[in-house]
Amino acid sequence: MAIIEVCTANIQSVYAAQKGGAHRIELCSALDAGGVTPSPGLIRAAIAATTIPVCVLIRPREGNFVFSQPEIDLMAHDIAFCRDHGAAGVVIGALTDTKTLDIAALETLRKAAGTMELVFHRAFDFVQNTAEALEILIDMGFCRILSSGQANTAWDGREKLAELVAQSQERITIMPGSGIHLGNIQHLHQAVGATAYHLSAKQWVEQYTEHAIPGLETGFFASDEDMIRAVVELAR
Repeated sequence: MAIIEVCTANIQSVYAAQKGGAHRIELCSALDAGGVTPSPGLIRAAIAATTIPVCVLIRPREGNFVFSQPEIDLMAHDIAFCRDHGAAGVVIGALTDTKTLDIAALETLRKAAGTMELVFHRAFDFVQNTAEALEILIDMGFCRILSSGQANTAWDGREKLAELVAQSQERITIMPGSGIHLGNIQHLHQAVGATAYHLSAKQWVEQYTEHAIPGLETGFFASDEDMIRAVVELAR
């Protein structure tokens, strides 16, 4: 049975993940920007609302993964908040401008995390040498790597993902993510053989369409409970 992690960006999605039977939540905000750190209020509410582990994305802004010292300090502060409020883990990543792991930054973030789970996010899809980076992350105590196999979607990157799963030898979990849905997860699993998969299962929730204003959305994306339940059942 594969673990299904649902990426949630609002409290509606948190409830859907819980009710749909997801095994774990990644909590973030601004999915359309690749995800950034959610608000303290959402972090507290999500942890209080669920009985499944909540791992919080720590990313201070959209864009690249080369962070300044003030940004690293900010991430360490956010990690400490998550630790103090009962998060199961944090999802982090930092790179140098030469596409290698920023070891010094990661050490700072690891210390702030204490005993929480450490997950490396899709900054991994930009590293120059994935085989080397994987071994470093294992040595640093990371438990999972979220990756699309350095492609636009996990399906497109399935060959690289399979290589990473083989290299990991169960020392770290390679968790495919990006573009995963009910229609392709079974084929992806056959190609990759991972033990955990990451998806948002989101749909558009429309509101007051009769009064649309240019530049202001009239709805939002939220994870769908029924879609999550179907994926979880398939993963069994």
